Amino acid sequence: MTLPLLGPMSLTGFQHPWYFLFLLVVAAVAIGYIFVQQARAKRYLRFSNTELLDRVAPNRPNRWRHLAAILLIVSMTLLTIAMAAPSNDVRIPRNRAVVMLVIDVSQSMRATDVEPSRLAAAQEAAKQFADELTPGINLGLIAYAGTATVLVSPTTSRDSTKAAIDKLQLADRTATGESIFTALQAIATVGAVIGGGDEPPPARIVLMSDGKETVPSNPDNPKGAYTAARMAKEQGVPISTISFGTKYGFVEINGQRQPVPVDDDMLRKIADLSGGNAFTAATLTELKQVYSTLQEQIGFEIIRGDASAGWLRLGTLVLALSALAALLINRRLPD
Repeated sequence: MTLPLLGPMSLTGFQHPWYFLFLLVVAAVAIGYIFVQQARAKRYLRFSNTELLDRVAPNRPNRWRHLAAILLIVSMTLLTIAMAAPSNDVRIPRNRAVVMLVIDVSQSMRATDVEPSRLAAAQEAAKQFADELTPGINLGLIAYAGTATVLVSPTTSRDSTKAAIDKLQLADRTATGESIFTALQAIATVGAVIGGGDEPPPARIVLMSDGKETVPSNPDNPKGAYTAARMAKEQGVPISTISFGTKYGFVEINGQRQPVPVDDDMLRKIADLSGGNAFTAATLTELKQVYSTLQEQIGFEIIRGDASAGWLRLGTLVLALSALAALLINRRLPD
């Protein structure tokens, strides 16, 4: 519930619910007002001669005389809600988080099923992600094929990350597990030097790949992708995977067409094992949408915040209207 100029208003998560006992006072005021009005009506009925009553009180009270009292009771109810301190979800930008962007640069990224190529599209979307990510987050970059290399250590400077993305070079094989282990090491290193809290900063790995791990051949090996994902889970670092490409991608190797279909299943399992989430993208537009979603998830955190201000403003406004109605209609404050 939101009212213009009144700010967010919520009726969930009260911090001081015992203030609702004041509603008993509000009920007593309402009952007392009704009792007074009934007593006043009985006094009017004592005049058996209506002609005499018309001469004594020609301007009898009408129904509008109750407006001030009704507004007073409503304002007291609204102010009681404000005193109970309702709370709501507030989205605030993260300042201590660490994000490692891990990009597959294996030869399959030459495929042109995504125009102009998988790698070129990945570079464009990754630079946009870096630009839009919350400024206070430390962003690092890892490129991997047969080995993994930290191109940019986690930093709040986006220019260095974007410059490194532009220089990505293709290489042979795909060592997904090693890339995850490398990312975890980079996160641990920067977490040891980032201050501002008793615990390490929250961290996330964003892994973008199009293919199946080839080094080692078994992802459950000590250096395999699934083993790395389990370690990420133990360290509290979820992995958000992005399967990028289509089932129909291919590359030319020695004049022969080699199919390189995207491997959604492996990347989905990596995400599941780490406690993260999996995304798929078959076009540049879809990839940018995925990165935008991740930017919202990673760049902000949801906390419970005070939502009493709107109720306080509304209660005060209704109280002022009650006083105004009493002066204009009843020529006095409500009784």
